[in-house]
Amino acid sequence: MSDKRKYQLDTDENRAFLKEARETLLRFGKRFPSPGGSSYYLGDDGTPWTERPRETWITSRMVHVYSIGQMLGYEGCSELADAGLKGLAGELHDDANGGWYAGLKADGNILPTKQCYAHAFVILAVSSALLAGRPGAEELFRDACRLYDEKFWNEEEGLSCDTWNTEFTELDDYRGLNANMHTVEAFLAVADAVGDEKYRIRAGRIIRHVAGWAKENHWRLPEHFSSEWKANLECNREKPDDPFKPYGATPGHGIEWSRLIVQWAASTYDRGSEEFKSYLEIAKNLYRQAVSDAWNCDGAPGIVYTTDWNGKPVVHDRMHWTLAEAINTSAVLLRVTGAEEYARDYAAFMEYLDTVVMDHVNGSWFHQLNEKNELMGTVWPGKSDLYHAFQATLIPYNGQIGCSIAAAVKQGGSF
Repeated sequence: MSDKRKYQLDTDENRAFLKEARETLLRFGKRFPSPGGSSYYLGDDGTPWTERPRETWITSRMVHVYSIGQMLGYEGCSELADAGLKGLAGELHDDANGGWYAGLKADGNILPTKQCYAHAFVILAVSSALLAGRPGAEELFRDACRLYDEKFWNEEEGLSCDTWNTEFTELDDYRGLNANMHTVEAFLAVADAVGDEKYRIRAGRIIRHVAGWAKENHWRLPEHFSSEWKANLECNREKPDDPFKPYGATPGHGIEWSRLIVQWAASTYDRGSEEFKSYLEIAKNLYRQAVSDAWNCDGAPGIVYTTDWNGKPVVHDRMHWTLAEAINTSAVLLRVTGAEEYARDYAAFMEYLDTVVMDHVNGSWFHQLNEKNELMGTVWPGKSDLYHAFQATLIPYNGQIGCSIAAAVKQGGSF
């Protein structure tokens, strides 16, 4: 009985399990900083892979994680957060053109382009560092928000563009939901950190677009769009396992959007209002379609990476981040609805994490498994960062459904 309680939300055993997992993750990732502060890509045992690029989005995720770790009282986290901030303020920042490089190659040369995805994570990172009181965070926060507002946010459309060239002179025609999803996360974090509600309003504008596209497409979200925001449902059919632009529907994103929609709605409307109920239904539909399509759908446990537009699996690999988001969203929906189906899902996801995905020898989670749950490294070799896994040890116990996780920790939530 005790083993099963370990997987059930709001048991002492489950809290203890997630606390231990959180501490293991923080220990695992501590070797991420390069001398200049940008984050090394971590190998299977946490050893830095120094030959790989040091990317802005990974560095930002590490700053976010270790800023929260500091606020939770874990020793050594403040120094690691500061190291990542050094990278964001220094070698990753483009002093000539503004904004942040996509990253740096091993030899120190820049990775070209300016990515909305990366800049959204910079905002998330520095908002968490600001809450943690880290030196230099406030200046970086102002710079990141100003730059994003100027280069990525389109006020007329109520959506964000995706990729510029390094000099910010040429904007790519591609538009994507992944960058907009993390923009919603970042905007909600800003609103919660400093009380600027225009960012919460912007998050809602993005969400309304997403809700419409989801309804039109049987709750399987299009990911890739033209500059006129026309969906390209055939994008990357020839490269279906692309790490950022995979073909078809990405169930893990449907699940992640579900949680963010609930968070935004809970922070915007009274829970008894018709508006909140309508967005809750949208979130439930997204979650249920994704789980129905992707969880245990091919004869083995796990959530497949992608499906076609009829819900048939395309890439059967299991990515760790999809499980993390399933844990988070099932917990959030359980807290909001009290429905037993979400309790069952949460327990099943937790058991799969413990028995298959968590690396009990080296720490962290296996980032990519095949359809037989055997370790792979074709899309995500090693264990690049802690962000998804770390948040999955906290979000299930965030009683403030409408509050971003860093702000909830800052306010003294019980985790």
